[in-house]
Amino acid sequence: MANRHTLGGVIHAYQQYDPKRFPSPTQPPPDMASAAFEHMLMYGQRRELTPEELARAVRIDPSQISGLGPSIDALIAILKERKRKILERFEMRKVRKSADRAVAQQAQQMTPPKNLRDRFHSAVKGEQIRDLERLWYATGNDQSAFARGLVSLIETLGDKYLVEQLAAKYEFTGRESLTVPEALQFKEELEKIDDLIKQLEEARETAQIGLIDMDALAEFTEPGDIDQLSALQQQIQDYLREMAEQQGLEQRGGSFQLTPKAYRIFQAKLLERLFSELAPSRTGRHQANIVGEGAVELQTTKPYEFGDSVANMDVTSSFVNALLRNGPGTPVRLGQEDIEIHRTRNSPKCATCVLMDMSGSMRYDGQYINVKRMALALEGLIRSEYPGDYLQFIEMYSFAKLVPRGKLIELMPKPVTVYDPIVRMRADMSRDDVSEHQVPPHFTNIQHALSTARRLLATQETPNRQIILITDGLPTAHFEQQMLYLLYPPDPRTEEATLREGQLCRREGITINMFLMPSWSQTEEDVRFAYRLAESTQGRVFFTAGRDLDRYVVWDYLSRRRDIVS
Repeated sequence: MANRHTLGGVIHAYQQYDPKRFPSPTQPPPDMASAAFEHMLMYGQRRELTPEELARAVRIDPSQISGLGPSIDALIAILKERKRKILERFEMRKVRKSADRAVAQQAQQMTPPKNLRDRFHSAVKGEQIRDLERLWYATGNDQSAFARGLVSLIETLGDKYLVEQLAAKYEFTGRESLTVPEALQFKEELEKIDDLIKQLEEARETAQIGLIDMDALAEFTEPGDIDQLSALQQQIQDYLREMAEQQGLEQRGGSFQLTPKAYRIFQAKLLERLFSELAPSRTGRHQANIVGEGAVELQTTKPYEFGDSVANMDVTSSFVNALLRNGPGTPVRLGQEDIEIHRTRNSPKCATCVLMDMSGSMRYDGQYINVKRMALALEGLIRSEYPGDYLQFIEMYSFAKLVPRGKLIELMPKPVTVYDPIVRMRADMSRDDVSEHQVPPHFTNIQHALSTARRLLATQETPNRQIILITDGLPTAHFEQQMLYLLYPPDPRTEEATLREGQLCRREGITINMFLMPSWSQTEEDVRFAYRLAESTQGRVFFTAGRDLDRYVVWDYLSRRRDIVS
């Protein structure tokens, strides 16, 4: 009889349910936004985010999908049983000998031309398909009997290789003999079973039912065996679709599109990760003087000093001081010595232009992904914490172009179109018959990017103006008036033009912070250029691994915004 001590025992014994391992109703949902953004960071608009790819990218806790484990376990057991029966039924010794005889007999029946006889016997003895293919080309007549015989011999030798591979990969313990075609058929079946078992085991751990080849699985099971799995697959697809909609992913025309809500969610997760990493560390913090009027009042106060704004006066404390000095009664007469002023947190407006290298070299090691992730993190920080700040992104390649914030995710490194080891090109961009699309795009024009940023920052009414320059090496393009020069290897003429533009930024009070990313082609000269630019502009240079770029940039931006002034 069931009582409070035995209730649930039958369920645990026969249904494999563990009441201690039920998923919590507060368990966080799968992170759909991050999976979608990581896909877009890598591929931009070149490859649509389909439901299948999103399902593969998302990690789901299998405990959230009821009935997942037992169904998959049963299917794995069916496949393993089918594999066991094949291996215990057949043996491979005779079929291997049969494959050897087929190659030898076919070779003996062939009559090679006299000039190719030695090469033919050598190729047959070595059993090298490559040598037989070269011999086929040497015949000069692919319609001859010998050439057609070579094609057949190559196929027979290939079958022998597959039989040997089958014998080496699986341990057959049976006694029934196989023919070569039967052995190849069972080889394909066993490999398909192994793939399905691997897919099922992965799905059991990750709940990614979409990984399973349902058509292939149906070949080894009865129709009813996969009905439950198909139902689970539909359940997971519906669940993922619902989570995607909740996290700002809209499905249009068979692919997912990112909405502003998805941007906010992903940027919040980026900042959460960055702040958790930055909290215990001061890596990358650089003190700098920031000019601006305090605007955020603190609880602490101080006596009034000449020049303080009375807008920050602590009215209560000031009247109490006046009453203590003059005694009770009206009118209350405030003196300068009575006034208390709230201390303020410096909250000036800051204007920033971020120059992002999207030249051809940024495709190596996925550096462009790190740049875009940094841009999204910085944009999310400023939008949430400092909405009054000015921020503009500039794409830097053979030219410099403004990037709307909503298009950051779509940026991709420019394709390399010129492979010459030495490039000396120029283009008069003032001519009507010359357009940007005719110019190789994969060069690095830091000079034009600095010039564009300088003109934008000149219109901002704040002394706190900075340029964040992110690149992996020396500039290889520059403008002289309307003439565009593309020079590779990097030329001193380009460097001089870039340094001149940097000095113009310095004269206008614009700080240049250069973040030099690692590259396989980076040399000592790249590092020296970074130092020369920093010294000539009184700016700063950071050497950072690409994966830490977002951490360095966000932390440095915060450090320049958090100085407390009275």
